[in-house]
Amino acid sequence: MTGSGSLATGLLLLAVCAEVAVGSNDGEAVFIREFTLIRRDHLPEEPLHDSGPKPDDSSSRTARSEEDRDTLWDAWGSWSECSRTCGGGASYSLRRCLSSKTCEGQNIKYRTCSNVDCPPDAGDFRAQQCSAHADVRYQGQYHEWLPMYNDPDNPCALKCKAKGSGLVVELAPKVLDGTRCYTESLDMCISGVCQIVGCDHELGSTVKEDNCGICNGDGSSCRLVRGHYKSQHASGKTEDTVVIIPYKSRHARLVLKGPDHLYVESKTLQGLKGEVILDKTGQYHVENTTLDYQKLSDKEILRIAGPLGADFTVKVQFVSGADSVVQYIYYQPIIHRWRETDFFPCSVTCGGGYQLTSAECFDLRTSRVVVDQYCHYYPENVKPKPKLQECNMEPCLDSDGYKQIMPYDLYHPLPRWESSPWTACSTSCGGGIQSRSVSCVEEDMQGTITPTEEWKCLYSPKTAIMQPCNTFDCPTWLAQEWSPCTVTCGQGLRYRVVLCIDHRGLHAGGCNPTTKPHIKEECLVTVPCYKSIDTLPVEAKPVWHKQAIELEEEVTVTEEPTFVPGPWQPCSRTCGAGTQRRTVKCQVLLSFSQTIADLPDDECEGDMPATSQPCYRTPCSGVLGQGGEDKEHEEEEDEQEKGKTLQKEELHDWEYEGFTECSESCGGGVQEAVVICLNKQTREAADQGMCVSSRRPPQLLQDCKTQPCPPRWETGEWSSCSATCGVGLMTRSVACTHRPSRDSNHTAVLRDEDCQNPKPSPVQACNRFDCPPMWATRDWGQCSQSCGGGVQWRQVLCKQRLADGSIMELPDTFCPSKSPSNQQLCGMQDCPAQWVTTEWSQCSVTCGNGIQTLQAICRKQGENGRYWTIDPKNCSLLARPIKIRPCSLNHCENSVKPDPTILAQRKVYIQWRKAKKLQLVIGGYAYLLPWTTVVLRCPTHHFRKGHIRWLKEGKPLVSLPHLSIASLGYVKIHQVRASDAGIYTCMAGQAQEHFVLQIIGSKQKLSLPESWLLESRQQKVERSGATSTREGIQELPISLNQYDNIVEHLLELKGSFQDEKYLADKPHSSEKNRSTPEDERASSELSNPVVIIADPQQLDEITHNLGAPQGQQLIAELLSELTMAQSETNESTLHPTESAESSTQGPFVYRQNIKPHSSKARKPMIIQRPKKVAVALQSEMVAHVGTPVLLQKQVSTLELRCEALGSPEPSVMWTKNGKRLHYNSRVFLLSTGSLMIQSPGKGDEGLYTCTARNRLGSTSLSSRLQVTGVKGRSCVQSNSMETNGPACSERSNSSQSAEPCQGQACPLRWQADSWSPCSATCGGGSQTRSVRCVKGSEGRSREVESKQCTGTGRRPSDTRLCNLLPCARWASTSWGLCHGQCVGPSLATQHRHVYCQDTNGTKVSYRMCSGLQRPSSLKNCSTGACALHWRVGPWTQCTATCGRHGFQSRQVTCMHHRTGKATREHHCMWRPRPPSWQRCNILSCGRDGECHDSTRYCEKVRQLELCPLPQFKSRCCFSCRNT
Repeated sequence: MTGSGSLATGLLLLAVCAEVAVGSNDGEAVFIREFTLIRRDHLPEEPLHDSGPKPDDSSSRTARSEEDRDTLWDAWGSWSECSRTCGGGASYSLRRCLSSKTCEGQNIKYRTCSNVDCPPDAGDFRAQQCSAHADVRYQGQYHEWLPMYNDPDNPCALKCKAKGSGLVVELAPKVLDGTRCYTESLDMCISGVCQIVGCDHELGSTVKEDNCGICNGDGSSCRLVRGHYKSQHASGKTEDTVVIIPYKSRHARLVLKGPDHLYVESKTLQGLKGEVILDKTGQYHVENTTLDYQKLSDKEILRIAGPLGADFTVKVQFVSGADSVVQYIYYQPIIHRWRETDFFPCSVTCGGGYQLTSAECFDLRTSRVVVDQYCHYYPENVKPKPKLQECNMEPCLDSDGYKQIMPYDLYHPLPRWESSPWTACSTSCGGGIQSRSVSCVEEDMQGTITPTEEWKCLYSPKTAIMQPCNTFDCPTWLAQEWSPCTVTCGQGLRYRVVLCIDHRGLHAGGCNPTTKPHIKEECLVTVPCYKSIDTLPVEAKPVWHKQAIELEEEVTVTEEPTFVPGPWQPCSRTCGAGTQRRTVKCQVLLSFSQTIADLPDDECEGDMPATSQPCYRTPCSGVLGQGGEDKEHEEEEDEQEKGKTLQKEELHDWEYEGFTECSESCGGGVQEAVVICLNKQTREAADQGMCVSSRRPPQLLQDCKTQPCPPRWETGEWSSCSATCGVGLMTRSVACTHRPSRDSNHTAVLRDEDCQNPKPSPVQACNRFDCPPMWATRDWGQCSQSCGGGVQWRQVLCKQRLADGSIMELPDTFCPSKSPSNQQLCGMQDCPAQWVTTEWSQCSVTCGNGIQTLQAICRKQGENGRYWTIDPKNCSLLARPIKIRPCSLNHCENSVKPDPTILAQRKVYIQWRKAKKLQLVIGGYAYLLPWTTVVLRCPTHHFRKGHIRWLKEGKPLVSLPHLSIASLGYVKIHQVRASDAGIYTCMAGQAQEHFVLQIIGSKQKLSLPESWLLESRQQKVERSGATSTREGIQELPISLNQYDNIVEHLLELKGSFQDEKYLADKPHSSEKNRSTPEDERASSELSNPVVIIADPQQLDEITHNLGAPQGQQLIAELLSELTMAQSETNESTLHPTESAESSTQGPFVYRQNIKPHSSKARKPMIIQRPKKVAVALQSEMVAHVGTPVLLQKQVSTLELRCEALGSPEPSVMWTKNGKRLHYNSRVFLLSTGSLMIQSPGKGDEGLYTCTARNRLGSTSLSSRLQVTGVKGRSCVQSNSMETNGPACSERSNSSQSAEPCQGQACPLRWQADSWSPCSATCGGGSQTRSVRCVKGSEGRSREVESKQCTGTGRRPSDTRLCNLLPCARWASTSWGLCHGQCVGPSLATQHRHVYCQDTNGTKVSYRMCSGLQRPSSLKNCSTGACALHWRVGPWTQCTATCGRHGFQSRQVTCMHHRTGKATREHHCMWRPRPPSWQRCNILSCGRDGECHDSTRYCEKVRQLELCPLPQFKSRCCFSCRNT
């Protein structure tokens, strides 16, 4: 180390040398290799040489931490480049020791980097290191080296095995940093030592993945599936499916025991299928998944670590012999998971509202939202509860009319749930299901209902889409007790009543007739009967017989084939026993026509009802006896009378029909049998007078509901409603009670748990309709004065309580005309007396030094607010103000004081992007975005700033909470809003200037104040007379709302123009490398305009031509001119000095480096470059569409660029001469939308038009291609396909042989016709043509024998191959997530997989598509994650006060714009990194004779006793002077 070296460098190198020496003694070159990897300029302080100072180094060194300041270490340097570009590597950082002694700790630290998966074709990192030694001889010969993995003794040594010979050699003592120690672990080798790496890719971390593959997870995102399978050889199948393991499953293990064999089929999400035959032990790869297969003598084992890249179907192939058993286990991902949504929009725009989150069911496979039922399938899934948070808490503006703006009002009803009618119930009884569809709809002011997003309706619960129905039990047959036997001896009959009882306990239809119990059966009385055998038994008819008659049901026609009986015909005999008949038909009801159709009897199921039955009307008259006629006549009358009674008795009789309702529902009741008079023939009830009353059966009673009553809910009466409108509540008492028996009057109150659920509701809503709008008042505010009469205010709002309980604020016009007072008097007591000072008098002199006097009077304020002067004695206890003060004016001069002037700037300011604060100058217009802080300055000459007066709308401007007038004369408006728009006037004496402020997005149109209009009229009247008395307010020199229309057009072009400027201004990579960091930083600051400023004269000219056809073009050119002017000015233009004159410069741009905003949907726009003729100067020519293209010499490629912008991104189509252009291998479309023409020639001339189109519209731009100096070098076929090689040579040969000739001098020649069309469109076809030998001149040639042309040269071929491109095409997956590397402001990259597939959809080698244009697998995308910027800290103190070796450092961090969180530096690398250290105090240290310190380390030098050393003593002369 020489004496000229710097002190800090000396300290660093002492520490480094010590470390190196220790490393060497231990036999481990720990740091030597790392230092050799570092460029020398990574160590910022080196001995200076005579060659002068080195340029600033861009390597970073962060500021020293608090911990480092307490030690002798300097700050850590920047991280080195990663040792790997993918797959996980290592990076290091160095620091230097600032002491001559050894510092405690390490001077190097490591971290992981490049933790992204390598592409499939990248290969293994350890294998790459082994293969690097293939071109180095080992023991005299070359070897192909293969890696040796998982060495238990030294996993970080590079051991490789020679292919074929089995030779194992350690080719290097340690592998490159970032190499995995073991194949199944994330641990990596760093400097030859295996370091532990967790699944979070952090060094030293012990975090592991759970069984689901989630780092540090709890295993809840997957489920364990285990099972077994047994083959069935007897089924006759040759194969069978064991199990289907779904996509993304992990840790699968299958064990087959038996003679059968396993094999695997795969199917991707895109439907691509594959198959793996497992024939030998080893590893198999399919769909990015590794299968470990082991085949043993008695079993097969298959392991798949996963995650599976497709659905795997494991099958078994049967082999004759015993059946096999397969046991399997795997972890299946829960592919449907709940995902919490973002917060919904706030319920209000200001004044304090709320917003909610929800949860949606997300399909992890398809990355789509599905219905909630999918997530309910997994019991592990617990739906997250909605979160609620406050929002938009800032107060509303008073000028808005009402304080709270709801997203919907009476003119725009709230979105609501709309449901379709319920479907028919799935069953008629016994419990079914019915469903309906429910959607969120929105109704506009015209009453049109349209579907909308569901979140808009989530303020109320979604109505049910499914409900149970017909839950009551189906009707059933109920049989009563049997009656007594109909006889008292021998064999008789007994009857019973069978009823069809429904769920209400009523006798009704609907029971299945085939299951009806029988109503009559035989019975045997054990008492013997002593009657003659030939006497026929007479069937007794007690009461129970009549009760047991079956209750016939009326049969009606249904949609099922049914037997329908007709009415009975009259009896076949008028007396005695006869027969009556009826018709029975099989009929069906046709539902579509509602008509009845007859069917054959075999179409109806069940037994056919009887078509005939016996009947009996009256007995026939008997035979004449031996008595006289009188006797016969008398007997005939008796018989007739008797017959009437018999007729009544035989045709009608009393019957029992069921029972009445039970008198009690529980606790024991009675029910009575119902007696009716029945017509025995029609089985219909008749009038009771038709039956014999004396034979009416007795009353039958039976007990019912004998079970004791359970506890039951007892409810009281509802109370009155708590509100008359807007939803109130009614309440009632609900108690669980129990009465032991029916006769008991005591009722016990039990616990609610003793009664059955559901408990009746004790509350219910009532009066659910909207209240009329009413006035609502808030509390009075604080009094403006505590005494002497003040005023206090309160808010009076017009509100309406809606039927859903919410309160909506309305404009005041909705409420009754008379509103409550919003102010009242207060503080009416008298105020105590006090000194009140008058204003200071004017200075006693007009120039030089003088005095001012101040008078003080004792004054008191009464309760009415008025002041009156009282005796000064009342103020004697108070200190009287000072009455005299000096004053000093300008030096006395003889010259007359000039009039004050205002330095106004006639500019139009248009805010382009959001910014925190803008500074503007009086005299023009401003169109600003809301919530921007504005400082409005009024620069003056010959006038004090403190005396400047400000007006708004002609009235004095008063300070508000967000608006203040500074003592220096400027106005500051904090976060401008719509109420701040207007005309601001600055008055300096008699001079005045105006400024018009407009808010972008506000519909408010400005108007002149009435006082100005009245004065303007008055001035017109008095124009011939004296001037107006108010000279301060004159006619406004600039008109209002003049530039609203043109500014609106400029803002419409804003989104597309920003995209264009970003693409056009972005420097080429080579240019970027040549620029300095300062240049880059400056250019980035100018790349985002905040305010564009234009001259009013320029806008006036465009305003006059706005309605012309070229109006839009003029605005676009204006916008381009305004933004291109950024290079001619800078930010200081917005902040002129007070002495600056009014600028008359052209338009300029005020820019600031802030996050861009995503543009809304816009029509396509093609960027048009200046219309200069593009002339070929190089072999590869690039021209922009819209400009003519002239080719004066041959070029290899011509690229016509078409830069289209729009949202959504437009599609690009090219046409030539009005016809759609067909692409081929020579003329094709690039991924950017540009047109590429290879070897352009005369045949390519024409008008080329680029059309950009999206759903909002389309736009076109054309260029004419003209070829003048290009000879016909390319051979072009009729189908515009360029051909090469023999085809062109043959054509040139034939053209050469076609030269004119005369008579016999014409030579023999081969003549070939044109080629036939190709036999195949791809994959290789053939073309043919006829070739003849001809003689004679052109046009008079004749064909001769072919052998005569043998001497003229080789015969042209008559066949050739064509369309050799394979029948394959590029295919791609959908774009992945936007989380790649950041490449710009809010821009990242997203990837997709591009592969080659044949016409059957099978994936093939990429070489088969090598002749086709490969789609891009990478593109830019917009994401908030890349809203990042460099944040720099303050510089540290310089290490030297003079000389050439002082430096200082600062902290440079990559931060997120919105959250302010720090992130990895590589995310910000799309923008140049600001330097983290620089040289400082590069000043001469004075003459040699002066003694002073030139470094801040001199105190350390003195403490460490380093002053005797010459190099330290020269730097610390002053501190070492006494040592």
